[in-house]
Amino acid sequence: MAANSNTKKAVHFGAGNIGRGFVACFLHNSGYEVVFADVNTDLIDSLNASPSYKVIEVGSEGTEEHIITNYRAINSRTNEEELIQEISTAEVVTCSVGPNVLKFIAPVIAKGIDRRSEDLPPVAVIACENAIGATDTLAEYIKDPKNTPPHRLADYDKRARFANSAIDRIVPAQDPDAGLDVKLEKFYEWVVDRTPFKDMSPPDIKGIHWVDKLLPYIERKLYTVNTGHATAAYHGYIRRKSTVYDALQDKDIQEEVKKALENTSHLITQKHGIDEEAQHEYVDKIVKRISNPHLEDAVERVGRAPLRKLSRKERFIGPAAELAEHGKDCSALLDAAEMAFRFQNVEGDEESAELAKIMAKNKPEDVVKQVCGLNENEKLFPKVVEVVQRVQADSQDD
Repeated sequence: MAANSNTKKAVHFGAGNIGRGFVACFLHNSGYEVVFADVNTDLIDSLNASPSYKVIEVGSEGTEEHIITNYRAINSRTNEEELIQEISTAEVVTCSVGPNVLKFIAPVIAKGIDRRSEDLPPVAVIACENAIGATDTLAEYIKDPKNTPPHRLADYDKRARFANSAIDRIVPAQDPDAGLDVKLEKFYEWVVDRTPFKDMSPPDIKGIHWVDKLLPYIERKLYTVNTGHATAAYHGYIRRKSTVYDALQDKDIQEEVKKALENTSHLITQKHGIDEEAQHEYVDKIVKRISNPHLEDAVERVGRAPLRKLSRKERFIGPAAELAEHGKDCSALLDAAEMAFRFQNVEGDEESAELAKIMAKNKPEDVVKQVCGLNENEKLFPKVVEVVQRVQADSQDD
């Protein structure tokens, strides 16, 4: 579709369900033309061939549809020059590509920023990923000497501002015949750090909650929504449940999720000064959300990428390490991590196959160091070693 020079423009990397259904929907509703960047040729062609698609919000109170228009799509693998030009004149660059892909999109973003005219205000770069400090990570890749000449860094804030964010919305696997349409839950939260824009107005995006202290929101979301969702999925997978909804109909799994979120709630309230009753209400809301029968989601999909989810700053090891250092209970998080270590050789998930290889070839201590990023001086280290020993012993028995 042709560009409209009178509208604001946002370039979004990742034209998948989260990109189309969550981020692009907010950008569209805020008056931006959205330029999708992706490497999936079929998806790019479909977007360029269709003048619109639907975003369908579902919940217990019914459904609501949004029609998304005013977008274009560029193949970032084959049309780099075109993409660089779009970035150089955009007001906003966002992404939802997965934390492991940030390093691959950084070079072209760096080139676009470097080409930016001095007459334009800085472009706002916001990574929308399930990871702490994802925009900082992306910025590090962009500013790496391989991507940006060091002499260009002194006045970099004149060309770009990088803002971390916390996103929260459940986007389940879609129906096979859904096409470009995306079904997701009604609830959402998109919180973005305002501090990079102290001397200028932040982007005008309806639905963003701008805050000066983002970490409490990031950790509350990661250690409640993502911890709870993954705990249900991994326990459900081991107990042969098909979906997260099915898993949470099992009282034993319900209890595992409840205990894991009791562990993380203690950390969240003590560390960030969040009111205990407010956190309790937040947990109740989250459990209801992930139990939504309208968002049935396969446990294999929610559990995918176990290596990332078992890493140092993620949903199990991150909070468990802090709790252990202070002598607090993290047993339910360890139980959930054990189920994640058992998530091996799952069809369609490369990380689960890689996890199986790591578990088969290494001593427990080395597994914990490699997968979880823990060192022997941390109090959590021996506890996770015990978990890995159990899983390895069971694998040998099989």
